Amino acid sequence: MPLNNIKIEANKSLSRLTTLRIGGPAEWLAEPRNINELENLLSWSHQKNIECKAIGAGSNLLISDSGIEGLSICMRKFHGFNINPLTGEIKVLGGESLPCLARKAANSGLKGLEWAIGIPGTIGGAVVMNAGAQGSSISKILKSVQVISIKDGEIFELDNKDLQFSYRNSLLQKENLIVISALLQLEPGHDHEKINRITKLNLHQRTNTQPYHLPSCGSVFRNPKPLKAGTLIDNLGLKGTRVGGAEISKIHANFIVNRSQASASDVRQLIVLIQKKVKDAYGVLLHPEVKQLGF
Repeated sequence: MPLNNIKIEANKSLSRLTTLRIGGPAEWLAEPRNINELENLLSWSHQKNIECKAIGAGSNLLISDSGIEGLSICMRKFHGFNINPLTGEIKVLGGESLPCLARKAANSGLKGLEWAIGIPGTIGGAVVMNAGAQGSSISKILKSVQVISIKDGEIFELDNKDLQFSYRNSLLQKENLIVISALLQLEPGHDHEKINRITKLNLHQRTNTQPYHLPSCGSVFRNPKPLKAGTLIDNLGLKGTRVGGAEISKIHANFIVNRSQASASDVRQLIVLIQKKVKDAYGVLLHPEVKQLGF
């Protein structure tokens, strides 16, 4: 169904839009490329009284086998950025790839995004989840975001302090808002070859310690600081445990991989199994980091 040149597809599988390669159909699916298209989609959903959900690169997402009702707005085509190598400021649209931006920043001699190279998400998703690695996070370099309300289509800005950042959490996880763009502040004036070298080393380290060769949703559980979720799971000998086509990774215990046509139900059963085993052994309840939709 076209809407002012925006394609809205009915009953479209979402599995291709998640890094786990799992997920039932969206009742309606659209991929806006700019603010005007996004506003039109929200207006259409309001007119039809259809619920809206936004998804980014699908890298931290588990979608139910029955799919998602309403309109799913995929932001992966909503990309673009502007880098100022003199000031270190970056204005970036919410659907821009985090690894792509990390490479561009390194090439411009900007320090502060080296940790992001191996995280296959979007800027918008990174802000919502307060994504991070190696002791850093998006909250440390974010100045502000521009968001649009799913509820009424209002566009407004939120400063870093407004977003209530904490470990893998932000205000945006509770509010019906879509990240349109983000303003980042990096450190300018660094040697681009050195920053590139650090960035590549970070990527090498991640690909050697995480199961990049198989579909996954990234880290499944938040770390119950000061403990590490992966260590707790590994100590219980759970690596390699399978339910259907889903498996607790043999490389990193805080990853669940899709080994062979796994279903969302398979993954959910593994999540519950891990939570029970860790709670029984250590008295610690692991909280999922992965966002679950349609359940």
